[in-house]
Amino acid sequence: MNPSTTGARVLLDELVRLGLREVVLCPGSRSAPLAYAAHDLEVAGRIRLHVRVDERSAAFLALGLAKTSRRPAAVITTSGTAVANLHPAVLEAHHGAVPLLLLTADRPPELRGIGANQATDQIGVYGEHVRLALELETPADPSRQAPAWRTAAARAVAAATGALGGTGTAGPVHLDLPYRDPLAPSGGDLAPSGGLPDPLLGRPDGAAWVALPEPATWTATPVAGPAALLAHDPDTLVVIGELPTAQHRAAALAWATHHGAPVIAEPGPGGSPLVLPHGDRILAAAHWVGEHLPSRVVVVGRPTLGRAVPALTRTPGLRVEVVTPGEPGAAGWADATHTAAAVHPFAALGVQGEGKEVTPFARTWLAAGERVAAALAPDARADADLDGPVTARVVHDALPEDSALFLGSSSVARDIAHGTAHVRDDVEIVTSRGLAGIDGCVSTAVGLALSRPGPTLALLGDLTFLHDANGLLIGPDEPRPDLTIVVVDDDGGSIFSTLEYGVAELEGPMRRLFTTPTGTDIELLCAAHGVPATTVTDAAGLAQLVSRPSTGIRVIRVPVDPGARRAAGQASRDAVVAALAD
Repeated sequence: MNPSTTGARVLLDELVRLGLREVVLCPGSRSAPLAYAAHDLEVAGRIRLHVRVDERSAAFLALGLAKTSRRPAAVITTSGTAVANLHPAVLEAHHGAVPLLLLTADRPPELRGIGANQATDQIGVYGEHVRLALELETPADPSRQAPAWRTAAARAVAAATGALGGTGTAGPVHLDLPYRDPLAPSGGDLAPSGGLPDPLLGRPDGAAWVALPEPATWTATPVAGPAALLAHDPDTLVVIGELPTAQHRAAALAWATHHGAPVIAEPGPGGSPLVLPHGDRILAAAHWVGEHLPSRVVVVGRPTLGRAVPALTRTPGLRVEVVTPGEPGAAGWADATHTAAAVHPFAALGVQGEGKEVTPFARTWLAAGERVAAALAPDARADADLDGPVTARVVHDALPEDSALFLGSSSVARDIAHGTAHVRDDVEIVTSRGLAGIDGCVSTAVGLALSRPGPTLALLGDLTFLHDANGLLIGPDEPRPDLTIVVVDDDGGSIFSTLEYGVAELEGPMRRLFTTPTGTDIELLCAAHGVPATTVTDAAGLAQLVSRPSTGIRVIRVPVDPGARRAAGQASRDAVVAALAD
């Protein structure tokens, strides 16, 4: 067995011992040792292998596989530009605290900097956006090197999962893996067992070289650990933004319930009667908010939707306190307005003693929420016009029980908040709001669907869908998800019409420069990938399709008026102001 083959087998064997179960592989020559090792592990039933031809989509597929499972997923690439194509997913995993392992094959040191083909400096290519970056020694003497490879695997998994610091510190890890020729195993090395001789077999009985905490011990209790508990203030408003896991969100809601505080929350898993319907719309009613200001705003996680929360935190005299789910660094310090008076670790949300009654301040805000919900009650007619918020509401209401709903990062993430008063408890809302980009959303949704039982649906805008159309490119021998993708098709990025770009004097250049219509026939595009697609124009038809779980991938296109979003948004804001003025 040649050293490169041996090195790849030892590394992947140890990663599997540490809990790796999902591997995404991209084709390439320099990564051949890893490819053959991954194939052998799949034949042995130790991993599930996914092969993709586009490294960018592959990385987002791995991100989707790890996003809610919280177990690391790995993506394998060859050297050169393939490595750079992982970077968008690396950024999302960094800011979203998703455990992602990047296994990039590399030329050995003697082939770098001398004009060798497909050789570039891959060391440190992801900069500060990975939790750990290691270049492993080029395989040459496996008997000597194997313990270091296995230890490196443990360091990688610990850093990626946050096993020692908690899930808020999870994120991407880069292992750069140089290999020399020969890269392919010989005929006698192709046994599914891997054929590793002693002393390369690792610990007896399949034990990991370095024991790490089991995931259940550090995902179930995000508020564990020493910290001064956040004090009670009866006039507190809680804001819940982007958080790494459902457990973090549940802990934040539990703290608000214990203290009887009203909550403004971005769409996410789990609900509470203290969560205000259409919360950002309430904040936009500046006159009412000014008359009912909280004395303190507790911001948990990172707010990402709209400008209402930042505007609130800039209010003079208002005390702002931030609770971070990770280290208070680039990914954890959520104080974009520079107004925070204190930053707390997540353990500060622990609760002790008897819970508080819902405070008079909270009752005032909850009553306002009821009035706003009534003012924005959706049109329940079966023939109601389908705009963005109505489509989101119909999809949300029609989903089967125990579904996951993945939201694209542009208009639809806001549509679910504006179209639905309260998120269902039996629906898991999943977003990629780490950087809130439209990159890789189809692939992320595919990974999410493959990682969980039960129905999965993705709600995406047309540009988000087209931006990752390669996510539909799945070979005939690959695991295929049961996934419904609903595409809200307004032929461009109509969200820009709701911002300052939407004023009348900018309408001329705005269409070409910002909304960027494509005219793409989505049904024909899907047909090219062998994916069934249909167009629906009424609420009843959409609800009927969504209520039936998909077998394989299917796409439902919902055409909407691209010019209606700005006017509809203004109408809903006016309705909220009127409701709160009574």
